[in-house]
Amino acid sequence: MNPFPFPHSETIDRATEMEFSPKIIHTIKSFHFRKSITQLVTVGMVIASALMLWIGLMCITGSEAPIVVVLSGSMEPGFKRGDILFMRMSKDPIRVGDILSFTVEGHEIPIVHRAIKVHEDQHTGEVDVLTKGDNNSYGDDMFLYTEGQMSLKRHHITGKAIGFLPYVGWATILLTEKPFVKYILIGSLGLLVVFSKE
Repeated sequence: MNPFPFPHSETIDRATEMEFSPKIIHTIKSFHFRKSITQLVTVGMVIASALMLWIGLMCITGSEAPIVVVLSGSMEPGFKRGDILFMRMSKDPIRVGDILSFTVEGHEIPIVHRAIKVHEDQHTGEVDVLTKGDNNSYGDDMFLYTEGQMSLKRHHITGKAIGFLPYVGWATILLTEKPFVKYILIGSLGLLVVFSKE
């Protein structure tokens, strides 16, 4: 017989375990939920920081596209495919020989070519610019412009090159031209977020 009028300690342990198990499970679930929210917030902050950096660069440089990647060999040998160009847009006059980025109807991505002819109207200040890729066999870029367009106006031009980094843009080219690389990267980042440990 049990000399003490209290339940056996094993019975107490089992009762306590049964009583606290739902609370423990709830706490663990809450922890996992909080951890997931924290990870999502972290990813959101990284994306927001990148966007703020890009907007900051746009404000500082005055260019809609402050950084562009050379996507073709049209500017070789000066700039090779995969080089990154840093662009700046100012009220300074555009000169023959300037490396310009510009957009035309039908091309969402800026094109980077050299100005070969510049005409500025002294009365209106309007500028007409004709461009050409250094490595292109065509005499100029009119075949790239909108049908009937003979030159670029200032509003077409998004920046003037002020510097470059060789080959750094190859990551962008791979992501653009090889969609499976993009999916692998996104999947890897997703798995990293899900399984990362604090």
